[in-house]
Order: sequence, then structure tokens, then C-alpha cells
Amino acid sequence: MELTINSAARDEQLSGIREFTYLVRSTPGAVGFTIGEPDLDTPEAVKAAAKAALDDNDTHYPPGNGYPYTLEAISAFEAREHGLRYGPEEIILTVGATEALFVSFATVLDPGDEVIIPTPAFGLYESIVRLCRGVPVCLPTENDRFQIRPEALAAAITPRTKAIILTSPNNPTGCIYTKQTLDGIHQVLADKPIFVICDDVYRSLVYSGEYHSFSEYQDMRERIIVVQSFSKPYAMTGWRLGYLLADAPLRERLQVFHQYCVTSVPSFVQRACVAALDCDVEPVRALFKKRRDYVYGRLRDMGLTVQEPEGAFYMFLPIGRFGLDSKSFCRKLLAEAGLGLIPGVFFGTEGYVRLSYCYSDGELKEGLDRLERFVRDSKI
Repeated sequence: MELTINSAARDEQLSGIREFTYLVRSTPGAVGFTIGEPDLDTPEAVKAAAKAALDDNDTHYPPGNGYPYTLEAISAFEAREHGLRYGPEEIILTVGATEALFVSFATVLDPGDEVIIPTPAFGLYESIVRLCRGVPVCLPTENDRFQIRPEALAAAITPRTKAIILTSPNNPTGCIYTKQTLDGIHQVLADKPIFVICDDVYRSLVYSGEYHSFSEYQDMRERIIVVQSFSKPYAMTGWRLGYLLADAPLRERLQVFHQYCVTSVPSFVQRACVAALDCDVEPVRALFKKRRDYVYGRLRDMGLTVQEPEGAFYMFLPIGRFGLDSKSFCRKLLAEAGLGLIPGVFFGTEGYVRLSYCYSDGELKEGLDRLERFVRDSKI
């Protein structure tokens, strides 16, 4: 008798981003711009709230979707900051945005259903879709300045298309979808039975004057899922906290997978969620904008062409001039210059590498000095 396991789990590979990050970290003297984690500490008020909850013995089972006070705070925050009207009964507090994404795909997908993923994109999406027995369908955008053309989207849709994921600001490009792009997407999808998952985890880190999320198209409310995270704007990556917003009938089904997957987010961290929503993220946004400007200027001075990101904290650098695929380029850069970047192939787009600039000013200068020497010595 042959012992077998789920083929989706058997065939899926572990994260290439983390694998390459471990390689960089194990290289003596290397500087790594690999992981998208702010080099900041969680605000004191957030930590104090969690400590107070522990002192009050708030360590028992909470309601599955979150305490009412937490959901009410999120509801008020989204209405105030983003103009989104979702009641507490339309919110689920999740174990990071990752669980929110997993719950979303697990709920809407049947085996063989297709999910359109505009690339470059965070590799997590493809993996979750496959683990949920769906079929990822990549929609390349690198030739359109990382925007989505309505004609290209329409061509990607088949009778099996069940969902599309939209990430703005984008990881790895820092691109923001324009209002024109979003209007075009809406026009294509308005009369089709396709879910739209809005991964808006970087929307607090926007550097341009105008930002729009597809979640604003509330005429499609019954099939929009908004995914959010506390990780990036509040430096809470290790807290593993996020949430999703969805129309009440859809949220009722989403909570089924959430309940049987994790039961609930831990009780005592929920006061920290509320405290975080009261924190001013403008200093964080200003800090990363300053770093964006510095990194972008240095890259341009090196003669590297890169599209200026409008949000998040990533640069997506084209490397075609070096005559190497992205994995080979990153291994050569690490070996010869002691600098770690992430191959673009891990984001579904060859010929690019991702640079994360959520590091200290000193680290950024040292790493960019190494990159500059590498570019100069390559004589290309």
C-alpha cells in the first residue's frame, strides 16, 4: 500500500523569496535588501495596550471574528480614513493578511477555477491559489508601465475565471493603479460573475497626491473582498494581524474557513489593534518617501532605468543590460558585491530584481555603494 499526501501540498515549493533571503543572511558581510519589513519598532502605545490586556487576564477565547469593540474600531477607521462603509458584521480579524488571502481564495474557488494575477506580483498569490485547487492565470503588465489594459484583462478572462487580485500599491513594483486603469477594470468586470480581491496592505504608504482602490466601486460590493494588514504601517509584522472586509452574505461564508482554520485571533492582541488604528502613520510615510527619493536618485545616477514607485517600499529594477537571468544576476551580485536583492522570477516576471528600501539610511548607503561599484565594474 502506497502512502500519499495531498498533491497540492506535495508539489508546491517553499517561498523563493525567503529561501534567497536565508542565503543572503548566511553570507558573511552581506548587506540584504530582501525582505519587506520596516526597520522600526512597534509604537509604544500599541505594546502598552497588549500588556494591559495581559495584566487584565484577557487570555480566554474571544469571539471567532474578533471582539465587538475591535470590529467597531476597524469599521470606524475604514469609514473615516478610506470612505469604506463596512459594518462590524462585515469584518473578520485575521492572522495577518496571509490568512485573509487564504480564507478568501478557499471560500470562492472550486477546483479548476481560474484566478487572474497581474504580474509582477507577490508569489504568495499563485501558491495559495494552487493550494486551494485553483489555477493561477498571469496577466503581464511590465510592458504597460505596470498598469492593466482593459483589452488585456478581457482577453485573459475565460468561462473558468472566478476571481482577480488587485494589489495597489504593488509589491514588488511600488506601482499604484491609476483611476483610468481602475475604471477600465470596472468596465470589463461589471457584468461578469468574478470576485475582486483588493490587497490594499500598502495603501497607508502612498507618496503621490491621488490614490484610489477598486474597493470604491461599491456597485460590485457583493463580490469585492478587501484585505488589510497591521504589519506595514505600524511595524507589527511579528504580531500577525490583519483583517478583511466583505459584504455581509459573503462574510458569512468567509468566516467558515476562518473559524476552522484558526478559530480566532488571540484575545489580548486585539486591544493593540485598536491602539494601532489611533496611531499617526504620517511620520512613517514621510520616512519611506525620503528613502524612496534617495534610492531612486542613486539608481538614476548609476545609469539604471527604473520606474519611480508611488507607494510601498520597493524598487523593481530591469537588468536586461547585464545579460543574465534574475537568479544568476542576484547570485553574482551577492558573490561579487556582497549585496542581496530578490530575483524578479519569484514575482512572475523575469528580467528584473526587487530592492526593498525599508532599511536604515546607513544600510541603504552601504548597499547602494556596493551596487554602484558592481555596475561600474560590470562595464556594461
